[in-house]
Amino acid sequence: MLSRGTEKPLVLLTGKTGQIGSELEKQLAPLVQLVAFDRRELDLEKPETARSTVRRLKPNIIINAAGYTAVDQAETEPARATAVNTRSVQVLAEEAERCGALLVHYSTDYVFDGCKNTPYDESDLTSPLSVYGRTKLAGERAIQESGCFHLVFRTTWIYAATGRNFVKTIARLAQERAALSIVNDQRGAPTLARDVAGITVRVLAQAPPTVRSLYHMTAGGETTWFALAQEVVAELRRRQRATAALHPITTSEYPTLAKRPLNSVLSNKRLAEDFGVRMPHWSESLQITLKELVA
Repeated sequence: MLSRGTEKPLVLLTGKTGQIGSELEKQLAPLVQLVAFDRRELDLEKPETARSTVRRLKPNIIINAAGYTAVDQAETEPARATAVNTRSVQVLAEEAERCGALLVHYSTDYVFDGCKNTPYDESDLTSPLSVYGRTKLAGERAIQESGCFHLVFRTTWIYAATGRNFVKTIARLAQERAALSIVNDQRGAPTLARDVAGITVRVLAQAPPTVRSLYHMTAGGETTWFALAQEVVAELRRRQRATAALHPITTSEYPTLAKRPLNSVLSNKRLAEDFGVRMPHWSESLQITLKELVA
């Protein structure tokens, strides 16, 4: 899809200031004609603005890296979450089908209930536990039902050296507090936004223009929030930047408005088989990012 002879495809990117969106903007800019929007420029809480934007630009590829990701807040703001995660996605899919564009969209592990003991694959039954998960799943289904060409990528535990995420929060709190209590019974794969963007670009370079597929795209391996925090704090201690003690707790000891899946581990097997790409192990990318964060 990224190869159109001497002509660069026109790509519409939403969510350019988000963790994945900002990395996509950097990596795609040299390869395509890129028109990127942030929330102020393209407000997906007003779905019809997405329709008019697509009709005006007539892109070859639409990449939706935007989303309502305030998981707990979604429980009290379901209309806002639905507008961004479902209705705007439906509009983008309808317009992609109308103009023959490929729609690339990012979904989440929250479409699962986390009860499975092994990594989830794309064919497993979905059963979201939260408003956020339900609105993201509805967005997936809207894309599939639209008939548009699409690539849907489910990601999990996204972080970056910028933005708001668990890794940055722990790095900050470990330098401010004497002790931290961290959930130790939720499993997942911390996934670097830069890796997601890089693999997305590689897949787009190979994918046929008529593709209609769903893939899991997460880091290799698995860990818990507590073990991830241990890695972050260990790096800070090596640099004499933190002395916080970490204490493992259960999910029941840390109640939240939105219920989280205990197992967020997703299998990348299908992605590797179809495109020959491998997501780095979570610990590899984490160490690189920590050097940027605590330099």
